[in-house]
Parts: sequence; structure tokens; C-alpha cells
Amino acid sequence: MTDKTGMPWTDNYLLGYTAMDDTHREFVEVVDRMLTCPDADLAGALRAFIVHAEKHFADEKAWMEASEFPSTDCHVDDHTAVLSSAWEVEPLVQAGNCAIGREFAMELARWFPGHADYLDSALAHWLVKKKAGGKPVVLRRNVTLAD
Repeated sequence: MTDKTGMPWTDNYLLGYTAMDDTHREFVEVVDRMLTCPDADLAGALRAFIVHAEKHFADEKAWMEASEFPSTDCHVDDHTAVLSSAWEVEPLVQAGNCAIGREFAMELARWFPGHADYLDSALAHWLVKKKAGGKPVVLRRNVTLAD
């Protein structure tokens, strides 16, 4: 069963570090695909998520290490937990358990905004400060307000 709402992109996710914002847009796209694709395509969508997440998290780790980001360990631990879960879920989905794959995708959709708001925004701020000596500038359109 697909989730009709999916995980649409919103400019609320923009953090002002272009490389990270581009990666986050792709993250949202692959999670949205996991939520909305037909069951027959879920294993492939999960594999695409894993490929994306491995690169996404490796890139962020490289940025953290290169810039001596103070909260690297905490941030990497969060990524490791997500990837570990994905690797555990993948064989179950391949065996036909689409329910657990959808549940995992829904958890990713719940996890991402908080991770981006706290850990990734701190990293984006740090990277922009290191690179440009100032704070990130974020221009948002279609901003949604929390209820």
C-alpha cells in the first residue's frame, strides 16, 4: 500500500549550503519514491535510497572531517543508525515484506526534518562560516508553517 501524501519537497528544508541542499532535495525525492511507488517497485526504490544515503552520509562526513566540525561523532552516529536500519530492512523487502519497507520510509520522512533542523543546519552554518566567514543565506519559497 502506498502513502498518497508521500514526502514532497519544501523550501523549509533549505539550509543555505548549496551542496547539502542539493543532496537533501535528492534525499526527499528517493524517500518520496519509497512512499508512493507500487509495491512491485519498492525493493528497487529502497536500493536507490541506500545508494543515495551511503553517498550522502559519506559526503557529509568528509565535510565534517575536513572542516573539523565539533559535533562530527554525534552526526555520524545518527547517519549510521539510519543506514543500519536500511540494510536490515532491505532483505525483508526483497522477500516481499512491503509493509516494513513502507514503515521504514515513513520513519525516514519523520526523522529527516528534525535531523535537518538540528544537526544539518549546524553543519551548514559551520561550513558557510568556515568557507565565507558568515552565516548561510536562505531564500525560501512555498514555506509551510507548522500548526
